[in-house]
Amino acid sequence: MHKISSWIIKIATAGLLITGLATNAVAEKKEFGLWLLDLKAEALGKGISRPIVDEAFANVKFKAKIISYDRKQPEVTQTFKQYMANRLPKSLVNQGKARMRDHGALLTEVGNLYGVQPRFIVALWGVETRFGKYTGGFNVVEALTTLAYDNRRAEYFRGELMIALRILDEKHITVKNMKGSWAGAMGQAQFMPSSFINFSVDHNGDGKRDIWKTKADVFASAANYLSKSGWKSDQTWGREVKLPADFDTSLVSLKITHSMSYWQNLGVRKLGGADLPSRQLMGSLVQPKGGNGQTYLVYNNYKTILKWNRSTYFAMSVGQLADKISR
Repeated sequence: MHKISSWIIKIATAGLLITGLATNAVAEKKEFGLWLLDLKAEALGKGISRPIVDEAFANVKFKAKIISYDRKQPEVTQTFKQYMANRLPKSLVNQGKARMRDHGALLTEVGNLYGVQPRFIVALWGVETRFGKYTGGFNVVEALTTLAYDNRRAEYFRGELMIALRILDEKHITVKNMKGSWAGAMGQAQFMPSSFINFSVDHNGDGKRDIWKTKADVFASAANYLSKSGWKSDQTWGREVKLPADFDTSLVSLKITHSMSYWQNLGVRKLGGADLPSRQLMGSLVQPKGGNGQTYLVYNNYKTILKWNRSTYFAMSVGQLADKISR
């Protein structure tokens, strides 16, 4: 009887301890207003001017709607087929072809300078913002502040917020005009603040890196991002392929890379059944989550697009739009 009682007491004590730890964890999360005061102090400590800090946070509030968007990423809520149908309608392809013609000279200039095929610059532009039509109406500082207050990726978004304040302090954009997506991605290229600092370009030489309105800067910034991330100008992104019936699906992984002849010898073929190209590119097999078993043989440039956005759906949509607008 004594042993049983001791065991019950230990269980109860452990439960109280766990409850206490949980309560303390919640208590450690300050009320938003108090937390915001600490955030402002950190910004000032990093050298951001007080006028910018005061203006940037003047009307900032916690937006629960932004957190709900963060929890509803497309690869969780949509099948691959649904995503591609929404992202690549025929109208977008037609617009992409028109943009290639309208800005041909500038795209060729930028493409030659950075070693990136113009069709991929236009495809990124189209997938991200419908060629600048939808750049997002969220206050970037407020969006990043909300995400920094949330627990999921607080450290990452706090860092992006501090960089956003630095961009404001350097007068690349005003507080009023710093609009973007719910995740804090900005301008026609949808750069996160860190991407802006690392890759944006003042291509037209006016002293500002304007990814919001100046197409020369938008195109050059996108191309510079890809170029510095490992883009190869003599390669495409990949292609849909057909696997033999007895194929070892454990080989379907971005972590596994082999030559074209290796995949050919295993029975991998173009979608229509023809042999793979004879050029010995190195490639990996990918099957998008939520797809119907579609398989793609992807190359270096596909992996480079993933550095822009770590979404299989996104990278596939960029690659396929680039293919469609070049036909």
